[in-house]
Amino acid sequence: MVTQNKKAAQQVVRQSVSLPAPVAQRVKALAQSRKTSTSKVVTELIETGLESAENERRRFFELTDKLIKSTDPAEQKLTAEALARMTFGS
Repeated sequence: MVTQNKKAAQQVVRQSVSLPAPVAQRVKALAQSRKTSTSKVVTELIETGLESAENERRRFFELTDKLIKSTDPAEQKLTAEALARMTFGS
């Protein structure tokens, strides 16, 4: 028996997305090399991107907690620099 949460997770929503031509070509080539559909490749890429964004967010908050709790000035400086790189880039 499938629970309500599993049913919701399995539900598929049709979504139309416009991609720049070079990106669409890369997605199509990737799908062909994997012998799968472009839709599945787009889904995998989106899921990977969402996971990456969540990991980056988690890492940011770990660093802010570390900065707040640290009493070592050298560690504080390194942590602040890491946060600055995450926020403003290299």
